[in-house]
Amino acid sequence: MEGQLAPVFGEVLRRNPGEVEFHQAVREVFDSLAPVLAKNPQYADAAVLERICEPERQIIFRVPWVDDSNRVQINRGFRVEFNSALGPFKGGLRFHPSVYLGIVKFLGFEQVFKNSLTGMPIGGGKGGSDFDPRGRSDGEVMRFCQSFMTELYRHIGEYTDVPAGDIGVGGREIGYLFGQYKRITNRYESGVLTGKGISWGGSLVRTEATGYGTVMFAREMLKTRGLELEGQRVVVSGSGNVAIYAIQKAQQLGAKVVAFSDSTGYVLDEAGVDLDLLRQIKEVERGRVDLYVERRGSAKLVTGGSIWDVPATVALPCATQNELDGDAARTLLANGVLAVAEGANMPTTPDAVAAFQEAGVLFAPGKAANAGGVATSALEMQQNASRDSWTFEHTEDRLEAIMTGIHDRCAATADTYDRPGNYVAGANIAGFTKVADAMIALGVV
Repeated sequence: MEGQLAPVFGEVLRRNPGEVEFHQAVREVFDSLAPVLAKNPQYADAAVLERICEPERQIIFRVPWVDDSNRVQINRGFRVEFNSALGPFKGGLRFHPSVYLGIVKFLGFEQVFKNSLTGMPIGGGKGGSDFDPRGRSDGEVMRFCQSFMTELYRHIGEYTDVPAGDIGVGGREIGYLFGQYKRITNRYESGVLTGKGISWGGSLVRTEATGYGTVMFAREMLKTRGLELEGQRVVVSGSGNVAIYAIQKAQQLGAKVVAFSDSTGYVLDEAGVDLDLLRQIKEVERGRVDLYVERRGSAKLVTGGSIWDVPATVALPCATQNELDGDAARTLLANGVLAVAEGANMPTTPDAVAAFQEAGVLFAPGKAANAGGVATSALEMQQNASRDSWTFEHTEDRLEAIMTGIHDRCAATADTYDRPGNYVAGANIAGFTKVADAMIALGVV
């Protein structure tokens, strides 16, 4: 890390002890910014780096609720409103036992630049809780969500902060959260949450958007090498919302998807993933991937090793942070991988990213490749504001235009700063400069 960046990063470490994911996210952006500061000294003069690493607001609160056995449970809730220079804070809520302040800050920091890349007027934030919805009844999830919103409602609004879903927060949870917000405020404020049901203010394509957008970005990268997605052998980690719709879009574009995973292990299906069966198990039955293997003769469950041991020309990490490490990257390279696009937030470790880049493999960071979800959330906000509802085809066309624009912006920015083909640098610099310019325009606030 060069020059003016090192002392600022040192201060980030000092002020945020133990938050390793946040440190990793900041460093990943800072590693791209030395030529930006050399070309734009006004950013250092206005202390933009120092300000952009400090959230505007950090909210931590108690979430008490009663389980089905009539026992009181206590969880912790978070909302980090990171940066609103471009618009109201925007970012998902994650319900998972791993959630703590450092995770939420890492996600919020990434969200600032991801939202900037979309070109939409939205700032960045993130939130969640260490509550685990897995294995809980609908009644327990409802009571938790109602308690969570009883505190959160005072901090959000369509012109202030607009949460959405993330890991552990799907349509069910968004419904309970919105119902409680409406009850408390006595306002049908559709734009306060995104990811809503289609019949009550949601947007078509929102469910599919993150997975679809990741595949669209991978397709655009391959085009720069004269390649198509059709005929590629694809491995997708995860089996949640992002993974399922990445599989769907990859199949629609002619690729063969042969593996997916969850915490049980990974499934290898050389005949190609049966998406209808996978959706039935994950979306309807809320089951584990071993059920897929029980019902699909061509599939086998592997509980040891890594999904990245499966040979693939395109890899889409769509599960969680730091799931693809240096050893996995070297295995993928040995097996002939051509492109890697992050469907999850920071799923690839720094040494793995370096290995891909050194080998000349196309690599798309999550802040660019998985921006389709938040982009479609912003489209949902537009529909809510105009009391309108768009068709699936129109919304998907808008999503495709946004993802193509993000790809082209990242590629052009990388070229401008003499990093041709480096999508990490392109995404970091393009996302940062837009936010930084807005921060300077707004003064010291």
